[in-house]
Amino acid sequence: MDKQKFLGKQRQRRRFHTRKRIRGTADRPRMSVNRSHRNIEVQVIDDFEGKTLVSVSTCDGDTGSGISYGGNCDAAATVGKVVAEKAIAAGIKAVKFDRGDARYHGRIAALADAAREAGLEL
Repeated sequence: MDKQKFLGKQRQRRRFHTRKRIRGTADRPRMSVNRSHRNIEVQVIDDFEGKTLVSVSTCDGDTGSGISYGGNCDAAATVGKVVAEKAIAAGIKAVKFDRGDARYHGRIAALADAAREAGLEL
């Protein structure tokens, strides 16, 4: 089997395994993190309604203006702080953290720690 196809299937398996256990509700929506090499995006999603409640990315104009490069831990911490502030402003105090297929270290951990410090309960 092609190596890229194999790695893609492993990534999909990890994502499905994580998503199977985590469902966002109105009381505690799901905070989904998507990271690429250059950027990181976060969405707070209510799965029963099928709606995105809060969305923040390093590509956004207001968030991305203070970030020179979106693929490092500093940018992830900034995004975590901004998403926590927006979620609290929207009346969301607690979320379920969906890291997707990424391991909980590096940029993912920096984002989660910054969101916790800003007052969001994960």
